[in-house]
Amino acid sequence: MKNFFSNLFNRNNDPQSIISFDVINPIYSYLYHESNSLEFKVKGIHDPVLVNLYSIPYSLDHEEGRAEIKKAGFNNAYEVLNELYTKLNIGTLSEEMIQEGLEYDFIHVQFYSQPGQEMKKHFKRVINNFIIFFCCTNSLEINDIRILYSGSHFLDYTKGLLDCEFLDFNAPKNETQEIGVKDFKLVLQGICEYLNLEIPKTVELPSSESVLFDENVTIGDFKEFVNLVSRGSIEEEELNKYAENLFENFNDETKEDYESTEEHFAFFEEIDAWNSDWKFDPEDAEYFISEMLGEDFKFDYPEETYSHDLFPYIQSELAKSNLELLTYETFGDNYLFFIANKDEVERILELSELTKIEVNQL
Repeated sequence: MKNFFSNLFNRNNDPQSIISFDVINPIYSYLYHESNSLEFKVKGIHDPVLVNLYSIPYSLDHEEGRAEIKKAGFNNAYEVLNELYTKLNIGTLSEEMIQEGLEYDFIHVQFYSQPGQEMKKHFKRVINNFIIFFCCTNSLEINDIRILYSGSHFLDYTKGLLDCEFLDFNAPKNETQEIGVKDFKLVLQGICEYLNLEIPKTVELPSSESVLFDENVTIGDFKEFVNLVSRGSIEEEELNKYAENLFENFNDETKEDYESTEEHFAFFEEIDAWNSDWKFDPEDAEYFISEMLGEDFKFDYPEETYSHDLFPYIQSELAKSNLELLTYETFGDNYLFFIANKDEVERILELSELTKIEVNQL
């Protein structure tokens, strides 16, 4: 970091929040002095987390970057930075400052989250981009952070930056952003754990356990998975058989992906599951969920409501019994529904990631 400017906000450094300067500054120090890029996995986060340190002007000082800057209507990377600083209410660079040619760093953290209820109709997961800038607040020393956020893919990196919005992480704008902020806190804990950085004792941690994803898979993981997705309804002998078959399938490197998927599909069809076309009526849902539960199931819904638009009403009724409807990812135009205990869903999703048996929330 070579230079920073004062701003008009109060200092953003809640000693209890993991989204704070005291947590993020050591991460920056590692990225600056050791390695400017990280990639690792966090429990409950689909796909790896990517963390990169970028610098203005140099990270945009290449043929593609210069073309993006020109396309966006700017002459150089510093003008782009001023546009971002304006969104963050950080003092902008004067022409004299630009001529000094100093570097201005920022951290880009990228990962996927579950979408909010409304977005679930269109997406199974959404991307989060947290762009972290350092600045000064009533001080000559760097002592604060400001964050821009985007839920879009950065196909044009300059445009991606410019399309970001200021993030007030204490007041997310919608449910999807709220989930993203919650996961961002988990990711920050994961970064610190991954880099062996000490988190201040005043900080409230998102998790009291390790958040790093352990990719060492055992037959016990499959056994736990089978037990959870069947809600403990399978006898020990059958449970072991299913776990052994799925574990062997996982380790069989001769199988193509579609063959492994067929094995997963066969397993779900052997337990209480509902294989449905993507279009279904509320009467279908009531009948098959009743079959899966072994008891009569009814739910309230607006007239002329069908298929995925029924999910919120189904889930609301199931939640009264601490249950949730999930689906195996069939990679086709159909669902393979099953019912899980609501307080076990988070663990099912973790094991899904570990065993490569892809399960989705609805």
